[in-house]
Formats: sequence, structure tokens, C-alpha cells
Amino acid sequence: MFHFKLVSLSGKQFEDEVYEVILPTKDGEIGVLQDHMPLVSVVDTGVIAVRRGPRDADRDREYFATNGGAIEVADNNLRVLVDEADHAEDISEAEAQKALERAEKMRAEAKDQVSLEHAQSLVDRQAVRLQVASLKRRHQRQR
Repeated sequence: MFHFKLVSLSGKQFEDEVYEVILPTKDGEIGVLQDHMPLVSVVDTGVIAVRRGPRDADRDREYFATNGGAIEVADNNLRVLVDEADHAEDISEAEAQKALERAEKMRAEAKDQVSLEHAQSLVDRQAVRLQVASLKRRHQRQR
């Protein structure tokens, strides 16, 4: 077990002793377990999956939709600082779907590169939120 702390611009999102955390980085997904080597990396937009105990099934994981930031692993501590992090329990699948549709419309109507990049960022964020909401729904059915 190791200590995991997830902090966003709006405050602490998670802090506890956990067995495993899977994180999206610019170089792909990484898994962090106890005694992980020291590491500093960039968090990409994606899903953070937390397994609290070694016997927890995949359906028991906690999920967070995240949007950019940094991670630091040292001395059995994982600290993740992100711009945004939404717990699966706080995401409405219907609202995320509507927000994704609005972002896709913004992207289609973008008039310049800055607007296009902003819209694409919103599309990516809402797609991840929708993915996390879907994971929550799927795993609730398995219980």
C-alpha cells in the first residue's frame, strides 16, 4: 500500500492509502504500485483508476476524469496535481453527452486555430468525462 493524493485547482479530490493507481501520461498509461521508483511526469487528459485493495476487482475501482497536470512518485507517496478532476460519482452521463455535443459543434464552427484548439480541448475533456460515467454505469451493473 502507498499514499495517494489527488489535488485539482478546486481542492483535494482524493487522499488515502491505496494498492494501485493507473494514470494517463503524455507517454501512455502507467501503473503505480507500492515501492514504485521515483518519478516526475506530466498527466494527460484521461482516466485515473484507483484500486484501494489488492483483492479489489476491476468493478470496485474508483475513477476520475482528469485534464492535465503533473505527478510525483517518491517514498511510497503519489501526488497528482491536475487542473480538473471529476469523480465518477459526480458525473452525469446525460450532461456529459450534451456537453460533448456542444464542444463538437464549437469545434466544427471554429474560425481560427486558437478557437479550434480550445474547442478540441473541450471535446477531449468531455469525451473523458463521458468515458468515466460509462465505466461507473457498467461497473454498477456488475455488482
